[in-house]
Amino acid sequence: MKINDAFPLDVLKDQRGENFSMESLLGQPFVVYFYPKDDTPGCTKQACRFRDLYEDFQDLHVPVVGISSDSPISHAQFAKKHNLPFTLLSDPNNAFRKKVGVPTNLLGLMPGRVTYVMNGKGKVIHTFNSQLKAEQHIDEALRAVKNEFSS
Repeated sequence: MKINDAFPLDVLKDQRGENFSMESLLGQPFVVYFYPKDDTPGCTKQACRFRDLYEDFQDLHVPVVGISSDSPISHAQFAKKHNLPFTLLSDPNNAFRKKVGVPTNLLGLMPGRVTYVMNGKGKVIHTFNSQLKAEQHIDEALRAVKNEFSS
């Protein structure tokens, strides 16, 4: 996905096992971040940083959604263990990840870590791709959201 591309509005299962439609996010800017795996060191740091700054996103009425190939049950355990207040979606076959164009890393062995920020119409306004700078994804997303509100 590139800037100004329309983000796909698919339906995926959330951590409660319920259908979650990306279309429900339209009307305000929103953040979707793809991460490799629940409860791994980098992914935990990333999720907990989103949790710690979640109120900043909420103050701007900006939903945050995380996506990995883990099951809804795994997501529920991960969210409970780390008190994650945002939605986690399951993409078990990585079909949505591929549709969005999230690259793999480490010779294609590890799912990539990419954050997308969309405007209220679902158009991509910012992307950040870094496997190793897990916590920087949050700073990048928050900066992009604030820029969207100031423009």
